[in-house]
Amino acid sequence: MTESDPLPETAAHKPSRGIYLLPNLFTTAGLFSGFYAIVAAIGGRYEAAAVAIFVGMIMDGIDGRVARLTHTQSQFGVEYDSLSDMVCFGLAPALVMYQWALHGFVDYGWLWAKLGWLAAFVYVAGGALRLARFNSQVETADKRYFQGLPSPSAAAVLAGLVWWASDGGLEAEALRIPVAVVTVIVGILMVSNFRYYSFKEIDYKNRVPFVVLLLVVLGFILVLIDPPTLLFFGFSLYALSGPILTLWLLRRKRRERTRSDSHSLPYGLVGRRIILLTTDQHQSGHYLAVIFLRCFTE
Repeated sequence: MTESDPLPETAAHKPSRGIYLLPNLFTTAGLFSGFYAIVAAIGGRYEAAAVAIFVGMIMDGIDGRVARLTHTQSQFGVEYDSLSDMVCFGLAPALVMYQWALHGFVDYGWLWAKLGWLAAFVYVAGGALRLARFNSQVETADKRYFQGLPSPSAAAVLAGLVWWASDGGLEAEALRIPVAVVTVIVGILMVSNFRYYSFKEIDYKNRVPFVVLLLVVLGFILVLIDPPTLLFFGFSLYALSGPILTLWLLRRKRRERTRSDSHSLPYGLVGRRIILLTTDQHQSGHYLAVIFLRCFTE
């Protein structure tokens, strides 16, 4: 029996016992990935910590889809997934960044040391607020867009930075200030009102042209050529896409509103004036009509 099936009258008022095993196994794997990332960072194995966060992202993407495909969604699974996300995409990236670079601010004095762990805390707080807002608005939010940078993508930016820098031989001491700035910016983007495309409109069940499969294979090949570089810069571009997309949507909405107002405005409207200016340019031989529309309230 699934959650969508009606319950018998004798069991309608009884709390359900037990949990669905399959989706929660993937959620537990994601939770373990976050915990392992923290342990690896404490031990100085930063590349392993970054990879563990990416593994947690994969597990986070699988558990929800498995629950929907097998009709094993439950409120317990929703809450458990949120707690797992907080550990894997909230605490783990912040602690990895702190152990890798931000802890080194202690060499500059007590004030810089505080700025180091405060930068990490801004990210943790941003992740917690992002998850709380998402859970409270999940029923009313526009499915096409995320409000604020999703916490898995934010974690991917930080984990990708650690992986890319470690793989390229860059020393964390030389990146302390840029790392602190990136950590704070990513934390703020999570609680911002910028819209990020959710990719939920993509229908994976219908047929697609053959070239789409070729593009997917090409994408896998590009990632496998240099995973640290492609993942870091790919998710960084996604983080930057939010402000760009939001500004574009606002501009388009303002343009549509202006066009709608201009079409609905009658010429004899009291309190409004339309000034029509025409200019005849004899030197160029072209007739230029310039329409200047000005609306104001008297």
